[in-house]
Amino acid sequence: MSTLTTARRSLASPVASLRKIWPVWRRKLLAFPAAPESPRPRRVVRVAFIGGRGLISKYSGIESYYEQAGHELARLGHEVTVYCRSYFTPPIPRNTHNGMRVRRLPTVRSRHLETFVHTLLSTLHAMLSDYDVVHYHSLGPALFSFLPRLAGKKAVVTMQGLDWQPGRWGRIASRVLRWGEAAALSAPDASMVVSRTLQLHYRRQYNRDTIYVPNGARLAPRRLPRQLIESDLLADNYVLYLGRFSPEKNCHLLIDAFENLHTGMKLVLAGGSSQSDSYAKRLRGHESDRVRFLPWVSGSDLEEIVSNAALFVLPSEIEGLSLALLDAMAAGVCVLASDMPENREVVEGAGFTFHRGDQADLERMLDLLIHNPELRRQAAVRERKRIESQYRWPSIARSIETVYYNVLGWNTSAEVTSDQIRIATSEVQALPR
Repeated sequence: MSTLTTARRSLASPVASLRKIWPVWRRKLLAFPAAPESPRPRRVVRVAFIGGRGLISKYSGIESYYEQAGHELARLGHEVTVYCRSYFTPPIPRNTHNGMRVRRLPTVRSRHLETFVHTLLSTLHAMLSDYDVVHYHSLGPALFSFLPRLAGKKAVVTMQGLDWQPGRWGRIASRVLRWGEAAALSAPDASMVVSRTLQLHYRRQYNRDTIYVPNGARLAPRRLPRQLIESDLLADNYVLYLGRFSPEKNCHLLIDAFENLHTGMKLVLAGGSSQSDSYAKRLRGHESDRVRFLPWVSGSDLEEIVSNAALFVLPSEIEGLSLALLDAMAAGVCVLASDMPENREVVEGAGFTFHRGDQADLERMLDLLIHNPELRRQAAVRERKRIESQYRWPSIARSIETVYYNVLGWNTSAEVTSDQIRIATSEVQALPR
């Protein structure tokens, strides 16, 4: 009798053990295989980017968006073609850059006609090509977003900001951009915005829902200050502005506020005029040993100048979601931005803001942060955490990819995961009780 009991226990023992360890193995089974950070998509999208000046040179958000979003989509396995203006993007070997195909087309060098002509030529070329999706960037190019649909292609628009606002364009150009805004909401198959503030604006103004897909950044380590030495700059001893030299960016406000401070730090402005040559010339009239202007910077030089700044300042009147601001936060640099809603959305609770257009308040905040390195260090830690949790390019590229799949009507469900659940369920039912 004891022998029989022992035998029964021996037979029951594996079953009991299996029941005990099954919940652990079931979780492992459902989690396997683990998705890599940038898995190859189930289906490849052939996409064209239209609307920016191009690649390589960087002084505005759209060019940076081209560079980063396009590269990440290419890493996911998609075929990305970027339409560039011939004068802006130099010839590139084999017409490829960071996995993207580069298509250079001419345009008219005119403040008001350049974007119109290049977007039209690019759109006509795209309509005769084999793209699945034509992706327009900003409000002006959105005027043409109905055309690819006539050729059986899907159109997507990303709205980077309210470009029609006073300060950058004249009355006629602003009206055209207003038309572009209306077209961006009605002509394409999908309309994306880069900030919650913009999303709320379009819901209130037009009663239209848009898709929120923010801009992104890459977490970057601090670069050794090699180029800084050549520019007679010291790490952690300068305030930085990076971007276009145009009136709505309020660079003059920053210069005037800084010149009133008593500090050994320098103010560095790096960027370009973007067809606001008279304004840029006026700014450069303030150049001195304390106020320095740098030429275009990109690549490792850009990372070096950003990551070694003591403070990054964005004094703009108009923004969508500044990529320069995100880059500074990702590099672990304390940021100070005007308190417009688009900036507060990113900065509040991490970095610092001042009252937009208020020189006295800008002076007060500059003085506070310049003389409090520990305050800057604490803010830098918070900012990097925010970038890591909300604004990393790989996850943003996945969101863009999902928009493409949705407009194409492609099924993106995880079939493997469904199979794993089905197998796991059937094996649970088959377990001895």
